[in-house]
Amino acid sequence: MREQVAIVGDGQMGLVLGALMAEQGHPCRLWGYFEHEVAELASTRRSPRLTGFDLPDAVEVTADAGRLLQGATIIVNCIPTQFIRPVWERLGDPPPEVPVVSVSKGIENETLLRPTQVIADATGDDPLNPRRPLCALSGPTIAAELARRLPATMVAAAEDPAIATRVQELFGTSWMRIYTLDDPVGVELAGATKNVIALAAGIIDGLEAGFNAKSALIARGLAEIARLGAAMGARVDTFFGVAGVGDLATTCFCPEGRNRSCGERLGRGETLDSILASTQSVVEGVATTRSVVQIAAERKVDMPITTAVHAILFGGLQPRQAIETLMSREPKAERIG
Repeated sequence: MREQVAIVGDGQMGLVLGALMAEQGHPCRLWGYFEHEVAELASTRRSPRLTGFDLPDAVEVTADAGRLLQGATIIVNCIPTQFIRPVWERLGDPPPEVPVVSVSKGIENETLLRPTQVIADATGDDPLNPRRPLCALSGPTIAAELARRLPATMVAAAEDPAIATRVQELFGTSWMRIYTLDDPVGVELAGATKNVIALAAGIIDGLEAGFNAKSALIARGLAEIARLGAAMGARVDTFFGVAGVGDLATTCFCPEGRNRSCGERLGRGETLDSILASTQSVVEGVATTRSVVQIAAERKVDMPITTAVHAILFGGLQPRQAIETLMSREPKAERIG
């Protein structure tokens, strides 16, 4: 099936997915918020957000929201979670039969909604029971590697299996393998919460606390985000798949990961304000930590690592003191999910 693809967002994932659509022979338009940046991208086919990457000429670049959606048969949301609402309110309400695929990872602070729910709400739909077909596309996908066509996997998760299969067919290539799943709640929660654990993993790196500590952190971090997922109606096994532990491992170990890198600088003694001021891209885990701590409190889910990260980011807790607090917790039997 030949699709007309509209990509919302000219960040790293928007760029590489636009190139993938061109490679697959699907007409594609890519929209960016800032007109001067869009004009530069259209002229040079390059972006400072992804060094060394050339956007194929076949991808039309536009800052015109109306132009973006003309004739679109599928829309791909690549906007950082905390900015989805204002962008989609600007885009308006696309035809309700046009599916929206979201690759965003996070939880909106004000509403505690997941990305697909924010899109539904911003377009006048019911976020709890949307009429529009929605799909979460997630997995271990470092954009710089995708730009080099290195092998990768993702999960297309939707309530409607036909939509997940359609997304699988659209994005699957010889180097990108797409799995389908009917647990969008779990897939979106996994994509959001793994960034919080990645901040903690970076802190371990910055403190030079060792591989034993980092591996233990990832294992116990996975346990607590799976507990949260179960409390919110997700399937625990989703967190042990590609969109769960697969994405978690990549984010915690990759040197290019923004959340891990932010955590590493925190572990070395830098302040959060100075780190964010010097970082060009959005560090999604910072805002997501606020949301996850609030949800955990409301659902009465024990999340000690997430709570410690929140205290470091916003409460003045020193990283070494956080480790001491975690290590001195009451001994107990291991529990997963």
